[in-house]
Amino acid sequence: MGNDFYNILKTLKLKATPKRIAIMEILADEPTYLSPDEIRSRLKGRFKNIGLPTVYRNLEELADSGIIIKIIHPDRKLYYFYCHNREHHHHFVCVQCRKVEDINFCGMEEIKNEVEKNLKAHMVSHMLQVYGFCKDCLKKQTISL
Repeated sequence: MGNDFYNILKTLKLKATPKRIAIMEILADEPTYLSPDEIRSRLKGRFKNIGLPTVYRNLEELADSGIIIKIIHPDRKLYYFYCHNREHHHHFVCVQCRKVEDINFCGMEEIKNEVEKNLKAHMVSHMLQVYGFCKDCLKKQTISL
């Protein structure tokens, strides 16, 4: 899988450094979002002196390129997730178990029309993340509403 990430990074005109590839491997193998601290802890086995600023810098560069997504959590902390889906879509984020699921629906055309008609503005992009409790957490009823 490392070669795939090497090629993805090269396509995005980013340096394919061992740390970037390792971050992408960690995130791609995880079905949930991770914090920078969690990612750094997992990297310490491969890179003994890796600092948190290095992790943050790499995560931001990968997120800016669109290869990973930022989860802006209701707890006001940033988390990161590798999404395998390259089609236009949005995400449902479980705040209990951290699972991230694709939402293959986009209602932004209506919002874009509203922005252009009523605000006389022009929308250039959007990002939608919906937060809640997934079906598994609801079944377990371990949530506190």
